[in-house]
Amino acid sequence: MRVGVHINRFDHEGGGAALGTELAAAGAAAEAAGVSRLSVMDHYFQMEFNGGVEAPMLEAYTTLAYLAAHTSTVRLGALVTGVTYRHPGLLAKIVTTLDVLSGGRATLGIGAAWYDREHEGLGVPFPPLAERFERLEETLRICLQMWDPDTDGPFEGRHYRLAETLCVPPPVSSPHPEIMIGGGGEKKTLRLVAQYGDACNLFATSPEEVRHKLDVLRGHCDSLGRDYDRIGKTIAYTGDAATDGDHETFLRDIAGYRGLGIDTVILAPRLGETAAWMERFVAPVTARLAELD
Repeated sequence: MRVGVHINRFDHEGGGAALGTELAAAGAAAEAAGVSRLSVMDHYFQMEFNGGVEAPMLEAYTTLAYLAAHTSTVRLGALVTGVTYRHPGLLAKIVTTLDVLSGGRATLGIGAAWYDREHEGLGVPFPPLAERFERLEETLRICLQMWDPDTDGPFEGRHYRLAETLCVPPPVSSPHPEIMIGGGGEKKTLRLVAQYGDACNLFATSPEEVRHKLDVLRGHCDSLGRDYDRIGKTIAYTGDAATDGDHETFLRDIAGYRGLGIDTVILAPRLGETAAWMERFVAPVTARLAELD
């Protein structure tokens, strides 16, 4: 089981001027610790449960580009991009650019979006949930069409119409950047994973709940003729043990997921300064998980 780190707070005691140095240090610490992927949130405003709208928030893809310049091995992506935040043609171009400049390390993490306040606050349309899922599926189709070197024709959907799906230069990743679809909705989200995704991301609610979600995913794969084993399985761990630096509690918490086929546990501490935390917590638990394998 590999380890990922999700940077979700930017409230450094040194303020905004210190964030560049802190993020560069976090990237170096992540690679030194053996972290496999590094992600950031894709939000305009910080969420209420994580400091509120007055707390600092950086734009995701600018931050990922900065991290790309200060890392060389970790996979980089948003966890996850809301489908409403960017036009799908532009999103495909942004992720492609990150992939090219990082040497093939970009991930497209994507979901249906949910945070209505930031949409209303900055004047971004926030359609009803059913429409957001329709837009999510069209966005996945557009990205895959733009990343197909043999297809540059139009796209005609219900919500999006593109005259040309050109993407030059193409991604470095082969056949394209990993598509990780976030969420555990059983009727829509996990079907989209089975049909379009390279990986899923579930919350580490309990081993029993995650086992059930994976069984649902397997059922969708069977219905669609997709090889279930070719889909990466990741979980987001938000327990206090990670933030508190409690190695033993974290390892006990995660033990029940080991037999479920989970390949990556993504740690999401609520910390504004993660570099030192990675050295004292992530590096030891990454080594311990490797020993268990």
